[in-house]
Amino acid sequence: MPKQKTKKSLKKRMWLTKSGKVRHFKAGTGHMQVAKRSKRRRMLRRAVILPGKMAQNARKMLGA
Repeated sequence: MPKQKTKKSLKKRMWLTKSGKVRHFKAGTGHMQVAKRSKRRRMLRRAVILPGKMAQNARKMLGA
């Protein structure tokens, strides 16, 4: 049986931690920074962990 291919579009946006959790950056940082409050911009800079079933599906698509 052939190997599961990695979804390259997902590989560019998400990554796995050492413990197997899926991390990604939040959306909304592309433009219009002036319209967003400082706290919101600061929070958008952080990488967050993908929750539950979404993480499980992403892990499968990443080939892990």
